[in-house]
Amino acid sequence: MVEHGFPHQPSALGYSPSLQLLAIGTRSGAIKLYGAPGVEFMGLHDENAAVTQVHFLPCQVELVTLLDDNSLHMWTLRAHKGLSELLEIGRFTLTGPPGAPPSVTRVTAVLAHSSGELLLLGTEGGHVFVVEVPGFRELEERNISLDQVASSVPDDYIGRRNLEHVEALQENPVNPNQVVIGYGRGLMVIWDLERQCAVQHIPATQQLESVWWTEDGGYILSSHSDGSYCQWMVSGEDEDEEKSDIPYGHFPCKAISKIVQLPTEEGPPFLLFSGGMPRASYGDRHCITVIHSKTHVALDFTSRIIDFFTIRDGPQHTDPSALVVLVEEELVVIDLQTEGWPVIQTPYLVPLHSSAITCSHHVSAIPLKLWERVIAAGELQNTHYSKKPWPITGGQNLAPDPPQRDLLLTGHEDGTVRFWDASGVCLYPMYKLSTAGVFHTDADPNDNMNQGTEGEWPPFRKVGCFDPYSDDPRLGVQKIHLCKYSGYLTIAGTAGQILVLELNDEAAEQTVEAKVVDLLQGQEGFRWKGHTRLDVREEPVLFPPGFQPFALVQCQPPAVVTALTLHSEWKLVAFGTSHGFGLYDYQQKNNVLIKCTLNPTDQLAMEGPLSRVKSIKKSLRQSFRRIRRSRVSTFFTHPGILCGLARPSAAVLWRKVGQCEVLPIWVCLNAAQEPSCHAELAEMELAPVQRKIEARSSDDSFTGLVRTIYFADTFLSDSSHSTPSLWAGTNGGCVFAYMLRLPPVEHRAEEPVTAQPAKEIQLMHRAPVVGIVVLDGHGAPLPEPLEVAHDLARSPDMQGSHHLLVISEEQFKVFTLPKVSAKMKLKLTAVDGSRVRRVGVAWFGSNRSEDYGESGLVVLTNQGDVHVVSLPTVKMQVHYPCVRREDVSGIASCVFTKHGQGFYLISPSEFERFSLSTRCVVEPRCLVEVPLHPGSSNKHRPQPDGASSAHRYVPSVSPRVMEHALLNDESEYLRDEEL
Repeated sequence: MVEHGFPHQPSALGYSPSLQLLAIGTRSGAIKLYGAPGVEFMGLHDENAAVTQVHFLPCQVELVTLLDDNSLHMWTLRAHKGLSELLEIGRFTLTGPPGAPPSVTRVTAVLAHSSGELLLLGTEGGHVFVVEVPGFRELEERNISLDQVASSVPDDYIGRRNLEHVEALQENPVNPNQVVIGYGRGLMVIWDLERQCAVQHIPATQQLESVWWTEDGGYILSSHSDGSYCQWMVSGEDEDEEKSDIPYGHFPCKAISKIVQLPTEEGPPFLLFSGGMPRASYGDRHCITVIHSKTHVALDFTSRIIDFFTIRDGPQHTDPSALVVLVEEELVVIDLQTEGWPVIQTPYLVPLHSSAITCSHHVSAIPLKLWERVIAAGELQNTHYSKKPWPITGGQNLAPDPPQRDLLLTGHEDGTVRFWDASGVCLYPMYKLSTAGVFHTDADPNDNMNQGTEGEWPPFRKVGCFDPYSDDPRLGVQKIHLCKYSGYLTIAGTAGQILVLELNDEAAEQTVEAKVVDLLQGQEGFRWKGHTRLDVREEPVLFPPGFQPFALVQCQPPAVVTALTLHSEWKLVAFGTSHGFGLYDYQQKNNVLIKCTLNPTDQLAMEGPLSRVKSIKKSLRQSFRRIRRSRVSTFFTHPGILCGLARPSAAVLWRKVGQCEVLPIWVCLNAAQEPSCHAELAEMELAPVQRKIEARSSDDSFTGLVRTIYFADTFLSDSSHSTPSLWAGTNGGCVFAYMLRLPPVEHRAEEPVTAQPAKEIQLMHRAPVVGIVVLDGHGAPLPEPLEVAHDLARSPDMQGSHHLLVISEEQFKVFTLPKVSAKMKLKLTAVDGSRVRRVGVAWFGSNRSEDYGESGLVVLTNQGDVHVVSLPTVKMQVHYPCVRREDVSGIASCVFTKHGQGFYLISPSEFERFSLSTRCVVEPRCLVEVPLHPGSSNKHRPQPDGASSAHRYVPSVSPRVMEHALLNDESEYLRDEEL
């Protein structure tokens, strides 16, 4: 498995200059490492606690995480069979003296010492504990107690205030024996670790937020809660502050939470700090200020800043080359060496949810020509990005090149469709298509968020691409279908709009003509209560190179499009909503077929998803009506619970609500309002029973909703002549089949396409139809349109009899064609009550033979299980638990590929990718080695006391690390040699 996207709820950031690896911790306890594209690692703490800090041990492959339960964890990148893996090798919690309050050992600041063998832990009680790593052995004799520090502080300072917690710990860049301890109330103490005494006191009076020791060791910068920062000279003697500044005063400002000052080879230093904005005017802004020479910019992010760091470059590896900022919803990297400080496009950690994802579509084995044209269109959109390469380059990506080019298309709430390179480990953004330009929306075309007003103060500049706000929720994309052979794309939305687009390498100005489709066909007694349809622009619109719309179908009522397919060889698009389905000829721009499937008793289908009125009472009435229909025959009681056996194979449970009222327990459980029911049901130990398929009433809501739509060239009228056909399946278990008459190719542009009803199947149990597949004479699924013409699939067998496979939520049923008589079926719900939620046809290639493979049906149920069903025999092959059954959105978002893989959302911003095929597996395969020669930031590491200038000090791997490594099977560690 591999995860794509941006980690959900990030809470900590770390960076190793020597390994050139980035680490992100999350509130769910995950730790993720990233290096060069394709180099990724993930670990998960056993504790369900947020990661609050991440620190790499200098020049080693170990890192330490601090959780909000106050536990420390040691991780290592262990080499095993030529690949690295992230493993937890130790955990530790500070223990104070007996009877001491928890604040004594509550860790607030961590310093990984440059020796690689010590951790300094500042606590809420003001103490600093020294711990040896990786064994987590506390060195009590080296601890720095609050009493030791307080006794050395001038009386006039300590008498006025207590010191509070340790806010910051920083090491002297030119003397590893010195650290500065910053206390919450403002006092900073420079402490000598070797002599165990205070060297200098810096008596700041404002609440302290962070400290920074300049690279030459001469100054310490402190930032404070009032929006100020101060610069203090390090002299070995107690001095007053040297320089104080409030960058965005004179009015009250927010705290500066972190400050960094970096020298350059030539010219003034860079000053970077987060926060400090005026409270009244800009207190809601999330900003990092960058000041260099006369350039001053306040980078304005759209979500809360978690942390930031800089990457160094230049002839002596001192110049800041990039600023890396982790905010709550994305990772932003700023090029500090190019004029204008542009953003560097990220090859991974891209915020998939920059607008909320509403649907997904996967296309396998993209032809090279289409691939290159999509890339070219995307590059024209990325001219504002920096040309610099990605600056985080740690590790080696050892994964083989992807065998094919795959696309993942995501539809979003703001009407955009984003194209992602899903061929390998990194989900890389290729191209973004917006449909909003076709319609009139509330967006202000003059509202350019990226440009600040000339002379504005603070000098804001909007950065990042996360923008969760949609100008109009009706724009939301619900269905996507791309034909990879013709380059035609169709997109359907929330307000019943269906756009047909073609790929054009040049910009074009054109109008998009709308064709209205009345799915109610004039039926009386229905009034749409939902949202209105979108207004189409009548004037020509300039569309940039890429996919450009040339046809628009507007369903009336403007309900959500629930099914969509495109046949590029026949030039037809079929679509369905909760009211019916239609067929559109996009070559002639004409409607071919309109079919209303709305049940006369179904008023809920007329309300729409964005309606504020929801008929909860009717839903509950229908629940009780179904219960009454179940012919209750037997009762037994349990404290607070009644159980009625509706039939020998089904049980209905009620819970007493008041003196007389009862409520179906499943209603309570679905609403998560009665957690105690779980325990009570477990105590009852009801024996599992086989469950018959439950017949559904024809007057249930949304029975006319079209769930699936399918084109096939098969036998409908007789067994000797095949014909193009359209199939549609509804929520009420009904399948409609239409014969299509297509004119000859030479007359295709003039003669109309016609459709006539051919078959109608009503499933006895009325379960929703979620999939339709036609199998040829060999039992193989029919190929995609144009697939045979491009020699990428064999021609279907049109000599033997064809079969129709209808997949409902509860069973798989095979019918013969053209007679449509039942041949075989497989019940999915016989044991555990599973229902099909997602289905796809996949090709499972043999791992041993390149030429052999089999087609199978891949099914995801509401239990989160994935099943593989054989074709054409319809027998269960294997099943695996995949998604948590409680993760309803994850199950709903799942999309299968044509080669046995799948994607589903594990959070609003992350896809998890899984594979059911041993031949088609995508996973990180990478190696990170211990740096024999430290990276750029360590080339000028200071000498320890007494070291000759001719011998550069290179911290080596700790003997304890070596000892621990030898205990791990096949561990590979290298020890640095002193030069």
